[in-house]
This record gives sequence, structure tokens and C-alpha cells, in this order.
Amino acid sequence: MSCGDPHETDCSEVLDHLYEFLDREMPDTDCTKFEVHFEECSPCLEKYGLEQAVKKLVKRCCGSDDVPVDLRAKVMGRIDLIRSGHTVPEQDVAEVADAADVTAAPREQ
Repeated sequence: MSCGDPHETDCSEVLDHLYEFLDREMPDTDCTKFEVHFEECSPCLEKYGLEQAVKKLVKRCCGSDDVPVDLRAKVMGRIDLIRSGHTVPEQDVAEVADAADVTAAPREQ
């Protein structure tokens, strides 16, 4: 997505790091660049607003669920592997997904 206008911070960079911005997991200088971009670019501001609303909805609906310590450790370990450039075998991903399904509350039908 791009509005077609030139910006100091490119739209693709903003959208690639949108969740880092939402979660305040980036340096303050980068947050400031993103805030300036949102003031200039209505398509990116709209995308930001949508993702922010989804994040709030998920937190409201699922925010009270406790995450098992071992599941969190497995997920964080996979994230660290991916960030370091390693590939994660499909079976490892399936194990984490299965663990998440097991710990989820039963759903009513």
C-alpha cells in the first residue's frame, strides 16, 4: 500500500513494522518517524487505526487468558530462531500449534 506521495519514511517500511509500533517495541526515534508519517499519509493512518482496533478487540476478548509458561517459552524460542536466520522445521511449528490447542479453553458448539 502506498498513497503515491513521497514521504521521509516510506509507506512499505511503516506497514512492515506496524505491529512493532503498536506494541511500542521500537526506539522512540522510529516511533516519532512513524507518527510523522501517519500525519502525512491517510492510507497508512487508516491501516494503523484498523490494526489498533483489532488489537484492542483481541485484548478485550482474550486478554484474561493465562498463557502456559512452557508454551510461551516454546514460541519465544521459535521467534529467536527465526530472527537469527534459522529455519524452523514444520514439525516444531505443529508442536507449538498443538500445545496452543490443548491449552485453549473448550469451545461451546
